[in-house]
Amino acid sequence: MDGYQGRVAMIDLGKRRYRDIPLDEGLVRKYIGGSGLGTYFLMKFCTPGTKPLSPENPLIFTTGPFQGTGIPTSGRHQVVTRSPLTGVFLESDAGGSFGFHLKRAGYDGLIITGRSERPVYLKVLDGQIGFEDGQDLWGLDTMETDAMLKSIFGEKIGVSCIGPAGEKQIPLAGIFHDGTDARAAGRGGAGAVMGSKNLKAIVAGGSSGTEVHDREALTALISEKNAILKEKGAGMTLYGTAGGMGMAEELGDLPIRNWKQGSWKEEVREITGQRMAETILTGNYGCVACPVRCGRVVNIGGGNIGGPEYETMAMLGSNCLVNDLEAIARANEQCNRLGIDTISTGSVIAFAMECYEHGILTGEQAGMPLHWGSGEAVNYLVTKIGNGEGIGGLLGMGTRAAAQELGRGAERFAIHSKGLEFPAHDPRCFKSLAAGYATSVRGACHLNGYSYAWERSATFPEFGYPEKQDRTADQGKGVMNARFQNLSSLVDSLKICKFILLMGVNLSDISRWLKCVTGWEYSIEELEETGERIYNMKRIFNAALGLDSRHDTLPQRILEEPRGSGGSADTLPDLNMQLDEYYSYRGWSNDGIPLKEKLEGLGLREFMNWIPS
Repeated sequence: MDGYQGRVAMIDLGKRRYRDIPLDEGLVRKYIGGSGLGTYFLMKFCTPGTKPLSPENPLIFTTGPFQGTGIPTSGRHQVVTRSPLTGVFLESDAGGSFGFHLKRAGYDGLIITGRSERPVYLKVLDGQIGFEDGQDLWGLDTMETDAMLKSIFGEKIGVSCIGPAGEKQIPLAGIFHDGTDARAAGRGGAGAVMGSKNLKAIVAGGSSGTEVHDREALTALISEKNAILKEKGAGMTLYGTAGGMGMAEELGDLPIRNWKQGSWKEEVREITGQRMAETILTGNYGCVACPVRCGRVVNIGGGNIGGPEYETMAMLGSNCLVNDLEAIARANEQCNRLGIDTISTGSVIAFAMECYEHGILTGEQAGMPLHWGSGEAVNYLVTKIGNGEGIGGLLGMGTRAAAQELGRGAERFAIHSKGLEFPAHDPRCFKSLAAGYATSVRGACHLNGYSYAWERSATFPEFGYPEKQDRTADQGKGVMNARFQNLSSLVDSLKICKFILLMGVNLSDISRWLKCVTGWEYSIEELEETGERIYNMKRIFNAALGLDSRHDTLPQRILEEPRGSGGSADTLPDLNMQLDEYYSYRGWSNDGIPLKEKLEGLGLREFMNWIPS
């Protein structure tokens, strides 16, 4: 099949053996790759009773048909498993170069089960898989691990690895790639799943190219689109995603003081992408096949490291009232080295600071005073969380579990949905995020549907949104969320970056690219239906675990407490209105469960037994 290597590897770490599973054309046409194929295999090799940290829980890496073709931003891969942080479905999208090297190794994906008795790493090279002793790597941080493996195998490989946090199965642990560039499958604890299997790293590489149906036509389309993306992405090239910090504060989107404060106008100027460019920025980098190159390289203490992006700057910075750029950059590096998610880590630190403010958590318990605005406290807690030491053992469980453990009203300071901490965008500013976070299959996630960008500035005429949407309105946001969740599932299956949807890439482009790569004809309607099929599968998985509309909710602070100042001073989302609209459009029951008629129409009959009776 053009666009695919035609196989995934089924790997049993306990028995140290593997077998190749050939990919059927009908299967990949139905689920595409990435998110879709990963979800399909999760449901084939997992049951509702499979525990997240059990050997039986599959850890799945998937690429997509666009990987290795040169299509803009196609250097991405997906990690799919069951989350030890939330207990529900987990997928995490990562950029960098690992997905490219995995496909060059001759595989479209890996399905990893079992548990090795001793630390191990996998060698996936030119169609062969080996099991190597990982004892010498155990205890190394992610950057040390990457460097050691590249000293053995050379620079032309991809490394996917965990740090000490993953080894200790800390629920905030992610899976990291590309050494100091630190491209992460960060959210939801996939690193803890990898650690539970005693799997320290995966090395991938090879010389298998990606065959495409019409290379000449594809090359012309890529050249044309790259020029547009370079022009429209120039601001992100210069300032990275953190270039949006000032606008986020002005609109009332930026999380401040654990989502309690409305404005922070003067202080935010010290921690923007523009300020970074004036002070510590030394360069930039990009994922494979990306013309934008939004990654930051900064100099701290005489060494060049990956710099913080918007989400990190907001969660470790403004949400903790820290406006010390170097302190945030150091905390970011430490998160990356230890292998923990910067979003959840920043959120749980702000939670701890508010608990300290209210006397629920003492300085003696924490090991030091946790004052708002203390970069020292942030860096101290990052180290404790990443190593699972002292107070870090509690906070590393996530805000939901930590709040339950502390009690005494701490739950009202835990800002999460389904156990996953909020990313750095506020549903009181962009109202579509209310239903978006509440119904996101992995918990609070702005990228599960990516709807807010079309309330901020973007338009998408081909998708039925010719004008920027009113961010203060609730009506229409349920339908908007469902459609953009479908679109995101499609994009995450093809494996391209969602940013390019803001820069002139539309569904017609995607359809043309897909035809050039595979030879398959997909109409715009068929593309959206494919995304809908994939999103419904994820919802089925969670429904089998007992989740329904009761779990589609948001914290009291977001639903009932206005920000009080700034660009979204008085607005609150009407979540119930949005959810009624959402379930109706989806063809789900009032309980938020996909109806059998809907699943039959989407070709998901084989998974109907997952639906609770």
